[in-house]
Amino acid sequence: MTNTLYPSFKILMVDDEEVFLRSLSFSLERYAGIDNIKQCTDSRLVMDELATGQFAVVLLDLNMPHLSGEALLEKIVECHPHIAVIIISGIGQIERAVQCIKSGAYDYYVKTDEPERLMGGIKRVVRFQELNIENQSLRQYMLENTSPDQDAFSHIVTNDARMRSIFQYILSVSRSKQPILITGESGVGKELIAKAIHDSSGRGGELVCVNVAGLDDHLFADTLFGHKRGAFTGADSQRAGMIEQAGAGTLFLDEIGDLNIASQVKLLRLLQEGEYYPIGSDKPKRIQARIIAATHQDLNKKQRAGDFRNDLYYRLKVHHVDIPPLRQRKGDVALLLDFFLEAAAKELGKVKPNVPRELAVLLGNYSFPGNIRELRAMAYDALSVHQSRTLSMSVFKQAMDGQESSLPDASLMDGEREIFISDQPLPTLKEISTLLIKESMKRAHGNQSTAARLLGISQPALSKRLKKSAQEDDVL
Repeated sequence: MTNTLYPSFKILMVDDEEVFLRSLSFSLERYAGIDNIKQCTDSRLVMDELATGQFAVVLLDLNMPHLSGEALLEKIVECHPHIAVIIISGIGQIERAVQCIKSGAYDYYVKTDEPERLMGGIKRVVRFQELNIENQSLRQYMLENTSPDQDAFSHIVTNDARMRSIFQYILSVSRSKQPILITGESGVGKELIAKAIHDSSGRGGELVCVNVAGLDDHLFADTLFGHKRGAFTGADSQRAGMIEQAGAGTLFLDEIGDLNIASQVKLLRLLQEGEYYPIGSDKPKRIQARIIAATHQDLNKKQRAGDFRNDLYYRLKVHHVDIPPLRQRKGDVALLLDFFLEAAAKELGKVKPNVPRELAVLLGNYSFPGNIRELRAMAYDALSVHQSRTLSMSVFKQAMDGQESSLPDASLMDGEREIFISDQPLPTLKEISTLLIKESMKRAHGNQSTAARLLGISQPALSKRLKKSAQEDDVL
């Protein structure tokens, strides 16, 4: 299993004191998880190193033979303005360091500062540069409208513009080490999106999925962190946790909204410190995996209710992917139906049937509260009982009978938009009835059975109303 260096860009440490360089390198790896570092003791070699284009951060001493830190800073700012320079000076050099800030340095620290302060400052500049790189990458994708990597997204069936935008966003952030939060209703395909993120990340380890719903605090810790032999009753042997199994890959935590408060604290500490303790061990291990979390719940509401920690929410939401429900991706319904029917036919050893035109219209006007998972279940169930050349619509209609045939616009449900204008007269019942019938026939592409289903009335009742309306039009 290959080890992924962090961050994705290199950090150049420049100081003529080898002991300090070794000590700082060790501390960065031990306490911040930063190991993509190169040391340089000769200031004359710095510009050649930076010319390779691999560096985004420079940690620079001021007092060095041959070429001073001030002279180097001037050259770096002029030739490589995108590189962030942190001055790490000795005692008595504060005034010089402040002058360096005015000359373009990102920040400065004294070598004798508390290690936590220095580590925190370096982690902040690394995060700052990560965001810069991610924003530049995202802007490039948006401007060039490049096609997403087909290999990473080949398992997701869609032609939807919003989904394509999500793919582009994923490509821009996939190589970051920061967490990603995936939100969306149940059944929209959050695990497929997590797989796409992992596949496009280039990470050397595996994608390890854990559903945390229903895990108590002890089971959560044991599942993620593992345990030593004898750590508790029944621990007859040592067991590696899911973090260790993921290695340098990706750890996907599904249903994160169901995590209890005690476990939330453990996860927050893992994200903050980058290390964990297997149960029964006093030796910490560093996490190499990237964390992706997913939930169908509204974490903002859970925060207000005190059921989800604010600090954990913002730690997880460094990058955010919100997947639209299927009812907002009407163009994908026919594609997905064809895909599921083909897969079901192959699995069941049947010939893929013809799909009646009316079925596409019917499904196009259905809200799909269970989203893609519901459509898949419908397709497999329909094919399992299929007998003739053309697919029967009965299974689909029966499945829909127990659900709402249509969901109103979200703004209507939340009361954010009025259906009627308050200073205008109300339409009559007859006018409303006429408008509803016309709209239902429009959505049903002229199919009376489908239009009647949308209105919640029988087909004969709709036919009667249509005939009456036509007679009234003739009279007029």
